[in-house]
Amino acid sequence: MTKRLLLLLLIAITSMEGMAQETIALNTGDITSPKLNADGTATFSILAPEAQKVEIEGDFTPVQKIQTPMGEMEQPGRVALKKDANGIWTWTSGKLQPELHTYSLYVDGVRMNDPNNVYMLRDIASYQSYFLVDGSLSENYFVRNVKHGTVSKVWYPAPKLGMEERRATVYTPTGYMDSPKKKYPVLYLLHGAGGDENAWTELGRAAQILDNLIAQGKAEPMIVVMPNGNGAQKAMPGEYENSMYKPSFMNPKTMEGTIEVAFPDLVKWVDAHYRTIADKQHRAIAGLSMGGFHSLYISANNPQTFGYVGLFSAAVNRMGKGENDFIYQNLDEKLAKQFHPAPQLYYIAIGKTDFLYKDNVDFRQRLDQKGYKYEYLETDGGHIWRNWRIYLNQFLPKLFKK
Repeated sequence: MTKRLLLLLLIAITSMEGMAQETIALNTGDITSPKLNADGTATFSILAPEAQKVEIEGDFTPVQKIQTPMGEMEQPGRVALKKDANGIWTWTSGKLQPELHTYSLYVDGVRMNDPNNVYMLRDIASYQSYFLVDGSLSENYFVRNVKHGTVSKVWYPAPKLGMEERRATVYTPTGYMDSPKKKYPVLYLLHGAGGDENAWTELGRAAQILDNLIAQGKAEPMIVVMPNGNGAQKAMPGEYENSMYKPSFMNPKTMEGTIEVAFPDLVKWVDAHYRTIADKQHRAIAGLSMGGFHSLYISANNPQTFGYVGLFSAAVNRMGKGENDFIYQNLDEKLAKQFHPAPQLYYIAIGKTDFLYKDNVDFRQRLDQKGYKYEYLETDGGHIWRNWRIYLNQFLPKLFKK
């Protein structure tokens, strides 16, 4: 074999090896974005020399109000970045609050994630870049040097949903694996419309909040079950057969009684497969938006099952009619049974500008007229994850206290 042929063979092999490797770097200008500044601001940068316009939209940009089929809602507005002589566009925010912040960039009108920030979160059918700002409000959203619980994806039978198996996310606290005889209380934590069994651990930082509160001695060690609240799904899109479709906000079999009818089977399965304290005083249910709707009606239809109930920005008004309509009928009679004796805690929380605010005012008046006791938390802001993380952080320390 000639030297020329050997050289060509070596070049070919080297090229194939290069193609087989993962892409490890892109030409992003070696930029850090966002850069958290000492004065509490953040600077965002992107290399886009050919772009004519670059904008940023995030939970820290000015709010604008829009009309939707569900009423008036708030959403972030866009702010323009400025371009320098090197083709780098930048913008510096005002002082940011301690929080998990999300944002997107728009380059000549095309929405994109920040190419200089590898940290992203999926909310329904879109991804956003995110970063954390430390402080008293967000201290439990960070991974800290504490003992950690375990987050598992488990499959359980759901015969009332016509499924041999469907998936839930389950958090077990630190020590669960090493204490084979110890039993634990259980919180069922439910997501909102468009979400799935990943929502609370990803967008809600539930595992970090639990780890930190338990380590601080502020929350009791507990099992937390986070099921998929879409009755037609076995799991999040892409995680079961024939499910590579675009996620949507509203899904079949969500707010027409199916989930409520099937829920007792999940409770029985959890009690059979985990070391739970299987009684009302050691069982809680809570959820955001649609999950709050589910929590309201599941607990009202099973008054001896849950000693703690949390409604976070709850969609308290029923929707739809069908064969499971009985779930929503005679609510006053069901509440009377649920509140005699009353739950250990009935917790309602909502933002002042939430589009469901008026519905929650009406529901609280309904409880007030009957003298039913509840705790109420009202925050700034609307129907947003920032509030739901706050509510979870406040709710967990109230559970299962002796």
